Amino acid sequence: MKMTFANTRNPEISPGEILQRGRTLLAEKNMGGDSLKFLSANARLLDDYFRHSFEISRTGPAMDLVRNPCAIIALGGYGREEQCLASDVDLLFLFREKIPASADNLIREIIYPLWDMGIEVGHATRCVAECATMADDDFDIFTPLLDARFICGISQLYSNLMDRLGKTVISRDRDRFTAWLVKRNQARHQRFGDSAGLLEPNIKEGRGGLRDYHTMLWIAGTRSGIRQRRDLEYYGYLSHTEYNELIQALKFIWHVRNHLHQLTGRKCDQLYFEYQIKLAEILKFRKTKGREPVERFLGVLHDKMEFIKQQHLMFLYELGIPATRKSRCGIAGQTQVRGLAVRKGKLGFVASRYILSDPKLLIAIFEESVALKIPLNVEARRLIKDFLYLADKKFRRSEAVTKSFERILTAPDPEFNVLDVMLNTGLLARLIPGFKEITNRIQFDSYHIFPVGRHSLRTVQTIKNFGTDKDTSGYRFCGDLYKKLKNRKILLWAALLHDIGKGIPAGGHSLRGAVMARDLLTARGLEPADVERICFLIKEHLLLMKTATRRDIQDEETAISCARIIKDADLLKMLYLLSVADAISTGPKAWNDWTATLLRDLFVKILNIIENGELATREAVEILAVKKKLLLGAARSPADFKEYESLFQVMSPRYQLTIDVEDMMDHVRLYQKLGDADFVWDIVRDRDSNTRRVVICARDRPGLFSKI
Repeated sequence: MKMTFANTRNPEISPGEILQRGRTLLAEKNMGGDSLKFLSANARLLDDYFRHSFEISRTGPAMDLVRNPCAIIALGGYGREEQCLASDVDLLFLFREKIPASADNLIREIIYPLWDMGIEVGHATRCVAECATMADDDFDIFTPLLDARFICGISQLYSNLMDRLGKTVISRDRDRFTAWLVKRNQARHQRFGDSAGLLEPNIKEGRGGLRDYHTMLWIAGTRSGIRQRRDLEYYGYLSHTEYNELIQALKFIWHVRNHLHQLTGRKCDQLYFEYQIKLAEILKFRKTKGREPVERFLGVLHDKMEFIKQQHLMFLYELGIPATRKSRCGIAGQTQVRGLAVRKGKLGFVASRYILSDPKLLIAIFEESVALKIPLNVEARRLIKDFLYLADKKFRRSEAVTKSFERILTAPDPEFNVLDVMLNTGLLARLIPGFKEITNRIQFDSYHIFPVGRHSLRTVQTIKNFGTDKDTSGYRFCGDLYKKLKNRKILLWAALLHDIGKGIPAGGHSLRGAVMARDLLTARGLEPADVERICFLIKEHLLLMKTATRRDIQDEETAISCARIIKDADLLKMLYLLSVADAISTGPKAWNDWTATLLRDLFVKILNIIENGELATREAVEILAVKKKLLLGAARSPADFKEYESLFQVMSPRYQLTIDVEDMMDHVRLYQKLGDADFVWDIVRDRDSNTRRVVICARDRPGLFSKI
């Protein structure tokens, strides 16, 4: 059967050559433009190739296509016209009845030139009845047919197949298909991981990747008959704002995927370390506010993938997946908060007017979610985003809002993480403005797995899991310490805010974070003593881990120096728990058996000194303060003062406590004489005993004492 076309073609140029030239030109001219238009144009080039090849086929006329018509059908991403640069091309050669023997020759004519160009082609050859039967028996075959699109041949075959699928699989098995797809997604997520927790995310198969978006399309296709992305909005699966955000997220991920294909010269969906810096450069990210281009690139990518992940979860929530467990408070619907209601096992607002009349409902709904152990419904999450402007300065500084948030912060986690939902809706960043800067901030190294904001929430969750069946520390020790804490609120506030200083460029995030936390917590009316302890934990949250991994913890001086900084046993316990949770939430390179043992041993030594020792007592601290003052007072110039202060800091605690100030001054002056010499010495005669004391100051080296 001969196909006719409006456009004319040069008969001297093969369809394959035309396709190759078109793809080369498309890649050269349009890679930096609108990725959605690129994908569509790439698919149209393939469409034209198949139509042209089918038209000039030598085999076609001999196949008696009038009696047994044929059609070429695009499947999968090609069917959706989402054809990335090096994506596979999936095809169905569809016949009305039996498949003629010469069909293989037709396929070879059409497919082989694509293989020669390096294009991966997956194809199947079936008749309508066989295709419908196989799709009915196997959802793996049925799924790509949901994206089927007619290319050329007899269109009636395509229509017949779609009608049969609609009357069988779609009408009869859509619930079973949804359950199968959800189960397969769970296995996929387990295999490829969460984009929020991977240093090298898979932008197609990972959670938050393109496959989550495909899942939404497929389920909506079987339930509502949608055929295009836009229908997700028209059929009410997404709001207008959500649809526009989805398109922007998809465009960015497709843009990254195209350039990843071009950079690797093949289909590649895993964003390996070796490509990340180069991709950031190709995508024209620039260093801004102290953030490297690659960190900004990964931050945007994470933000887009997190949006798709959340939309996918909300989409499933709307379908009742997973099924909501009954509240321990009894029958669903027993919320006593005016303006809130439980429907179908989810918590939501009765109507938006209640939020306008009482903005505190924006946080009350989260507190009620924790109390009832019921997640928020999708509409509630949308309304919270819409009414975020009500969470203004007055709202943030309200005592009632602060108390409500603290109850959420300190409550045991239910099956779902309420703080995560607060972060995803934007309310957490409204309550704690500094959180906006760290939500998607990426640290480009092999050490930190999660974005800073997500890491902070995981640190809180890790602490609350100590002593439960979700404890990931590997030791009962942490659970025992956590249960005995008198004021867990202090520790959890510190965990939430410990990295908030990373939102501002330049180093020293611990000190900067402590300053930010003091301003924030004071404005919210927390007790001054609590604020000081929280700020101390934030300022020193790296002290124990750095000391344990970089210094000799068997040296008593190491533990003594830490004890002098911490001073208080309860504060030490909280600092230890924060250090453990911080390391666990950072990743396996920060928390392993080696670091766990070092940290615990250091903690025990410091605790023993604070509770039983004398070198860290208030009296010892006062003695050291007096000696430091006397030593600095002996300085003869500003330069001497600066040098004496520096030297005092490196003196061991035992030396500082046992050596008189006068001798200390003599030793400092002897050190100043050393200069570039190997050693200097001083001989002092004691007139009363007629003895000599020799003081040697030398550069440390192996065998020094034996040579002396």
